[in-house]
Amino acid sequence: MLGVARRRLVGSGCVLGQLAQALRPAAAARTYSAAAKEITVREALNSALDEEMSADPSVFLMGEEVGEYQGAYKISKGLLDKYGPDRVLDTPITEAGFTGIGVGAAYHGLRPIVEFMTFNFSMQAIDHIINSAAKSNYMSAGQISVPIVFRGPNGAAAGVGAQHSQCYAAWYAHVPGLKVLAPYSAEDARGLLKAAIRDPDPVVFLENELLYGESFPVSDEVLDSSFCLPIGKAKIERQGKDVTIIAFSKMVGYALQAADILAKEGISAEVINLRSIRPLDRAAINASVRKTNRLVTVEEGFPQHGIGAEICFEYLDAPVERIAGADVPVPYAANLERMAVPQVEDIVRAAKRACYRAVPMAATA
Repeated sequence: MLGVARRRLVGSGCVLGQLAQALRPAAAARTYSAAAKEITVREALNSALDEEMSADPSVFLMGEEVGEYQGAYKISKGLLDKYGPDRVLDTPITEAGFTGIGVGAAYHGLRPIVEFMTFNFSMQAIDHIINSAAKSNYMSAGQISVPIVFRGPNGAAAGVGAQHSQCYAAWYAHVPGLKVLAPYSAEDARGLLKAAIRDPDPVVFLENELLYGESFPVSDEVLDSSFCLPIGKAKIERQGKDVTIIAFSKMVGYALQAADILAKEGISAEVINLRSIRPLDRAAINASVRKTNRLVTVEEGFPQHGIGAEICFEYLDAPVERIAGADVPVPYAANLERMAVPQVEDIVRAAKRACYRAVPMAATA
């Protein structure tokens, strides 16, 4: 594998990447069909990888089982046959080793996509992600760019135990120099992964295993090869006027289900899909809270120092309601696991508390 990486470094460089960027189709005005098709999150990720590898020869994928096995979750299906072993690299089970190779390749102008079979295994490589990838641009006074994507499933799946169930959104969002994205829908997955691959900075791309097989409607615009979503912009998934519910990744689906239940009881909930954890779209959150004056935050991760702790704004008529995972390692037993991870009914109860407990209070900074 070192030989393959060496050949890639010799044969490619910054000029190649710049040329490929210049050859990308311009985002000209287009007319798209309004008719929605449905694709899974898995298909969205696969198509984004395929199109970016086709458009830019400096992009390559590396990780455990990404090639011959076509990915542990079949995200990289068909890519080895199309691009060959120089650009789809099966690695040993050594996250520290192949992540370090990826960061080094990014130093030399390539655009690596490093896949972790689960982000829990990124702990083996965290020194390369934080001390090398995240800090090099600053420490080199802007002379070194590190265009690398770290991607894979994050958070709780089902019955995989504490060591395979942790959410790392707050961990990586804490670090200057990293961008952290967490897609929910097929549109999110496709548009944000394209943005991550094209970005000049290191991006942590947090997927969810349980969403891979979920189907979502997408427009022809989303399926166009030029489609790309901006990093740092949230999406209002549902308009409302009584309470704002903020979530990311799988919890967006739960928030939308909760909003349906609340609507039957006369409570109009606005649901915001963060999409981007770092940078955070504070303007979108602030605008929504100015309208509803009530806020519920939802995340799978641990409560202390979580993403919800960062989202506290002015214009509140009631205290912020934070929904998070239980402050314990995620249990293996299914009944206990369900109690440890936020559920739809938890969001419903929190929204009702926010709406019915309108306590006069000073503006929260």
